[in-house]
Amino acid sequence: MSNFDVGTLPSNGNPVIRNNVALTPTQPTDVFEFRIGSTSNINVALTGITNGDNANLKLYRDNGNGRFDAGDQEIGSSIRGGNNDDSINLADRAAGTYFAQVNRSTSSGNVTYDLALSTKDPSNLLPREVNLGNLSADVTRTGRVDNSDTSDVYHFSLGFFEGVNINLSGLSSDADLRVIADTNNNRIIDPSDTIVSSTRAGTAPESIRLDDAGSYFAQVYQFSGNTNYNLTFDHFTTPNQLLVA
Repeated sequence: MSNFDVGTLPSNGNPVIRNNVALTPTQPTDVFEFRIGSTSNINVALTGITNGDNANLKLYRDNGNGRFDAGDQEIGSSIRGGNNDDSINLADRAAGTYFAQVNRSTSSGNVTYDLALSTKDPSNLLPREVNLGNLSADVTRTGRVDNSDTSDVYHFSLGFFEGVNINLSGLSSDADLRVIADTNNNRIIDPSDTIVSSTRAGTAPESIRLDDAGSYFAQVYQFSGNTNYNLTFDHFTTPNQLLVA
C-alpha cells in the first residue's frame, strides 16, 4: 500500500489534483490522507482510469490516531465497473483528517488514474458519472441528491444542427441545474466553464436549452435538503438541420 499526504484542502474550494498515479500488482492500494480545517463539503473524483482496467474509491474518517487503520469509519464509496469514473460527494463534514482509498480491481498490469479532491459547494469536479454519449433521441434519467451524494454529473454531446432541452423536475427540496463545457479537458469546473445555469427557488422545476454542437456535462446539485428528481433530455433538430434534410 502506498500512502500520500496531500495536506489541508483549500477552504476556497480550489481542487487538489494528483494525475497519472499508478497502482501495481505489488502495490494494489493507494491511500491519500487529507484534512479539512472547518465543516465543509468533501468531493473526490477518480478519473482517467486506464482503458480495460478498473479501480474503485472509498472514503474514511480518521478515528483520531492520525493513521489509516481498521478503526477508521468508512463514510463513502463508489464502485463502478470497468474504467468508469468514480466519485464521492458529501455535505457538511466536520473538521479533521480523512483518507481516500483507491483500489485496483481487475487487471494483471499497472492501473493508472487521476484523483481530484475539493471542498467546493456545489462540487467543481467533473467525473463522468453517467455517460449518455451523443444525443440523438430523448433520454430520461432519475436520481437523488442528498447529504451523502450532493452532485450527479451527466456527460453528453450534441452534433451540428442538434439541440436539447434539459428539464429537472419531481423535486421535494431545492436542487439546481447547470451545463458545463470543459474546454481545457481538465475535469474541473473552471470559472469560465459554466455556460448556463437554472437556479429557481424551492421545488420549482429547472430548465436549460442548448443548441450548440459540442461536448458537455450537465450537473444536478443539492441546494438544500434531500430530494429525488427526474432529469429529461429532450432532443431536437434545429431549423438548419430541417432545411438540409
